[in-house]
Order: sequence, then C-alpha cells, then structure tokens
Amino acid sequence: MRRICTIKTGHCGESDCHLELGYDETLAHLIYAGADLMLIPSRYEPCGLTQMIAMKYGVVPVVRRAGGLADTVFDANYSDQPFELRNGYVFDELTTAGLESALRRALGLWHGYPEYFWQLRVNGMRSDLSWRRPAQRYLAIYAQLRATV
Repeated sequence: MRRICTIKTGHCGESDCHLELGYDETLAHLIYAGADLMLIPSRYEPCGLTQMIAMKYGVVPVVRRAGGLADTVFDANYSDQPFELRNGYVFDELTTAGLESALRRALGLWHGYPEYFWQLRVNGMRSDLSWRRPAQRYLAIYAQLRATV
C-alpha cells in the first residue's frame, strides 16, 4: 500500500493521471461514460460485473479469459459467435505479451476502422445479460429431471 501511495504522490499532479484509493460511485459512472476501452486482466473472475456495466455504457472490454468474463465477452477477431454478438477482446495468458496482443488489436480497430469499433460498442450495448436465457436452461433441466422421477 505504501508503494501505491508513493506512486499517487509522485504522479497524480499530472493531468493524465489519477489514482483513487477508494470507491466513488459517481466517479465510477463518469469513468464508464468517458471510456472507449475497459481493461480487465483478472486472474479469477466469478461473475464480472465490470464488463457488463462497461458494455451497457458502450465501452469495449479487453479481458482475460476467466470465469464470467469468458461467458460474456466475445472476441472481435477470434470468437465463433456471429459478428453481431462479438463485443470485445479476449486474451488467454496472464502475461505482458497476451495483454499487449489484445490491446494492440483493440487499438488497431479503434484507430484504423472506427466504424467497426463503433459496431462492437453497439453489440455490447445490445448484449442480453439478463437471467432470461440461463433461467430457461434451468427450467429445461428441471423439466427433464421431473420427467425421469
């Protein structure tokens, strides 16, 4: 923690840097609203609300394939999902190279093909992240179990 405070003291007078050592709901929404990309390099992520909120704001998530992140973010280049369901960038290895590869692809699209980047934003905003589909699957499993009893 001391090292983080040193970094904050040394760099946060700059206009391009801000380090917040607490949670501020208003600031969180402002960050989502002003971002183009959201980097989420989680080692472990049981659910992943960050990327779901980001996508509703039109932010393209760049995530490590883990838990709920893998269930909700479909890679723009390498997913087997149709293009209209692709909504971000995914990397597998928790390494500098893995992260840089995904960021390079995301920034390349943002800079070189803004109309496709815009479509990823729209795809994310249209994502159905509700309980509707999982609930239907649970009901189908329940119906199968009842039929066998």
